[in-house]
Amino acid sequence: MDPLTSQRPMLKRNRSLVDVDRDYLIHPVTSFRGHEARGATLLRSGRGMYVTDMDGRELLDAFAGLWCVNVGYGQESIAEVAAEQIRRLPYATGYFHFGSEPAVRLAQRLVELAPPSLTHVYFTLGGSDAVDSAIRYVIHYFNALGKPEKKQFIALERGYHGSSAMSSGLTALANFHRNFDVPLRWQHHIPSPYPYRSPVGEEPAAVIARSVADLRAKVAELGADTVAAFFCEPIQGSGGVIVPPKGWLKAMRDTCAELGILFVADEVITGFGRTGPMFACEHEDVSPDLMTVAKGLTAGYAPMGAVLMSDAVYQGIADGAAPDLPIGHGYTYSGHPVSAAIGLEVLRLYTEGGILANGQHVAGRFKAGLDGLADHPLVGDVRGQGLLGAIELVTDKTSKTRFDAALKIPDRLFAEGYRNGVIFRAFGDGILGLAPALCCTEDEMDLIFARIRRTLDGILDQPDVRAVLS
Repeated sequence: MDPLTSQRPMLKRNRSLVDVDRDYLIHPVTSFRGHEARGATLLRSGRGMYVTDMDGRELLDAFAGLWCVNVGYGQESIAEVAAEQIRRLPYATGYFHFGSEPAVRLAQRLVELAPPSLTHVYFTLGGSDAVDSAIRYVIHYFNALGKPEKKQFIALERGYHGSSAMSSGLTALANFHRNFDVPLRWQHHIPSPYPYRSPVGEEPAAVIARSVADLRAKVAELGADTVAAFFCEPIQGSGGVIVPPKGWLKAMRDTCAELGILFVADEVITGFGRTGPMFACEHEDVSPDLMTVAKGLTAGYAPMGAVLMSDAVYQGIADGAAPDLPIGHGYTYSGHPVSAAIGLEVLRLYTEGGILANGQHVAGRFKAGLDGLADHPLVGDVRGQGLLGAIELVTDKTSKTRFDAALKIPDRLFAEGYRNGVIFRAFGDGILGLAPALCCTEDEMDLIFARIRRTLDGILDQPDVRAVLS
């Protein structure tokens, strides 16, 4: 017997899909033992705003998969484009000066839609490697300029920039650091612009001034000549949908320019209509030095992300090496023609298909739904922009006290929501995240909030929860 074969576990026959999942599939950002005990929730199909699980239960998806299915499920035109591209040219490398029409057209379209500073595009597989690519290009840029000392990177507490080897250190959430030996020594964080819990209060000017002062102080601490870039999300997604006051993004961008630091906008979540305009930077006419995107780029129909780069950074990298030397950064699937074809069709649906406009239209209904929950006994804060929002639960509205982790409120919220036929994000500190697809109708939006209110009422009725309310 082959000694390697003999070491393999015996395959178990006649197992359910849930059991097979337990045995073989590692899920992202999941307790291995916890998942073995719980088992997977398997989805079978999706159409519009709804997904159907393997038991035939239909669920209203108020989180667009993972902030990404912005055009809704089951768009036939996307399936047709993907099938046609697979038949015609399923793969084309970007190495050796090869390329494909979909990738070229998509790069052109992104530059047309993006903030005016961004004129070059590098394609990735998703958001984490887009951030990794941005880090590598920033490092290369300053080395090419003859400034090798500029190696320090600054991001925000509660920020999320991916879970890869480098991006997870810019992320500032404990789950992504524990036992992974990050942040790295060149990765630093300043406090989040979190109005609801800001030490300076919720007044916009004070929150903005505090963030600017924190950035300046961190740069002074590290040494102005050593700091390369500041990364931020226009709205912090996985940190609890933290919405900075209007003017914050521009103030931070202007401060970076003044200090000689590259400003990198992470629009992996906020891009492609999620906050209203095509990109959240448009709210304040901010033009970054680099911008990372993914999720809504293909609306989750295929893996793809991108780094959009200013001409100044591009030219600095290009001029920093002899013409015969390659810039040694690349991925096998960069600019994948099928993903690119899907991306082009998704962008067409946003613009010519009216999905971006629909998202803007129902944003008012979304805000009304959030505001309508502010009076609930469990709710301390509601916040959002466009179709990106959060509901923060507390035990006391005056003191803003969070629920004890031992109560496992996030698990209860998800389970209660599932029973009520609605899917949302239940963050670890008692925050519900919402990101419905841009194709959502007003009736569907009303139904989302009716089911969420029913969910909150169900949690409130649990004796140990009611017992800790003030």
